[in-house]
Amino acid sequence: MKKSALTVMSLILLSSALAACGNNNNNNGEASPSVSPSASASASSEGGATSDLSGTIKVLTHRTDLVNDGTMDKYAAKFKEKYPNAKIEFEGLTNYATDIKLRLTTGEAGDVNMLDSGLAVSELSKYYEPLPDSLFDDVYFPDIMAYEGKRYGITTGVNTNGIVYNKKAFAQAGIDKVPTTLDELYAAAQKLKDAGLTPLYMNYGAQWPVTNWGENSYAYVAGNAKWTDTLLTSDAPFTVDGPWGTLINIARTFVEKGWVEKDLSTNNWELSKGEVASGKAAMYFLGNWVIPQVIGAGAASEDIGFFPLPYDNSGKYNAPLGGDYFVGVSKDSKNKELANAWVEFFVKESGYQADSGFMPIVKSETPESPQLAEFKSFNPTFIESEATDPKYNEIMNKAEIAIGTGSVDQELITAKDLQKSFDELNKKWAAAKKALGY
Repeated sequence: MKKSALTVMSLILLSSALAACGNNNNNNGEASPSVSPSASASASSEGGATSDLSGTIKVLTHRTDLVNDGTMDKYAAKFKEKYPNAKIEFEGLTNYATDIKLRLTTGEAGDVNMLDSGLAVSELSKYYEPLPDSLFDDVYFPDIMAYEGKRYGITTGVNTNGIVYNKKAFAQAGIDKVPTTLDELYAAAQKLKDAGLTPLYMNYGAQWPVTNWGENSYAYVAGNAKWTDTLLTSDAPFTVDGPWGTLINIARTFVEKGWVEKDLSTNNWELSKGEVASGKAAMYFLGNWVIPQVIGAGAASEDIGFFPLPYDNSGKYNAPLGGDYFVGVSKDSKNKELANAWVEFFVKESGYQADSGFMPIVKSETPESPQLAEFKSFNPTFIESEATDPKYNEIMNKAEIAIGTGSVDQELITAKDLQKSFDELNKKWAAAKKALGY
């Protein structure tokens, strides 16, 4: 399973999720100076390997696919070339966004894990160890997971969101132009349905993918990475005609018109990749990270394209630029030095970013992807994630509105009365805001 941190982008983006979907809000604090874990390690005379870090650490990950196909073991083998006495164990969690919350509270979060994107930044120090300042030179979003001058997580890749599509499916349905307005997207969806294809695989049953119809996207539709900050003075911030409502209404239209998978209740995430790869399903609304997975499921790279979601009829649109899941070191780790070394290796040397279809986290590096080149050819305005006020997460958590999992967006997409559902969210928000004294 793969979750877009644009869960992180939800509140990352908005402060993501790719969060990310998901909120990764935080204060703009400078990290306190610390020493790189590898700085004290002496180089071996043979092959430059560093031998004084040893032991075993466990890494929890949402990438069950890479655990199952041996890719993570390849990264571990490459790491072992630097640290011959180190051993990395992996555990993949299928329902990561939900499971990691429990693991953190029970002390079973391993030594390294992808940070819970719904966690308030003020709580980061309860579960995670501050990362070395040297990790953050020239990287995107260094302060998204920071609090009171300490950084607790570093992004594992840079994403944007859009429509990933199968060009053969479009041709089969007689679509000869990529949609650049919402009406054109709807017309294309109907042509695909008429051709006997599934226009868009929403993965409603998997839950986390639907964060792209809300939490991972509403800030960039608003055109303001700090959109959630603007909500803090209101007791009724969520509206049907606002950014969140705009996206949810598009998703509702796809469901109501039968332009998505017939079985909404089942988690068919792995199955869906084969459906899009073969052209039986034509589109995803997800991040660039899914493109290698569709290709891995059998599609030729040249048959897969990528364009920004046209969420209105203006012909001009914003697109997000945010981090995928952030990775950090568990407070409970018994081998924090080795855990820090793994984090640095994983995000900068392992090859994970390229393998996952991410843009590099280091700003000076450029991605090599024809799909990203196509996406950029539509000239979207990129809204880059910024650290936002943590009060948003705090209020949502107090209101028991489960951000970061997709459950709220699920409910809104299939609600009988969307206005009533937003009214209920606003009621919970107002009560929580008052209880917190905001």
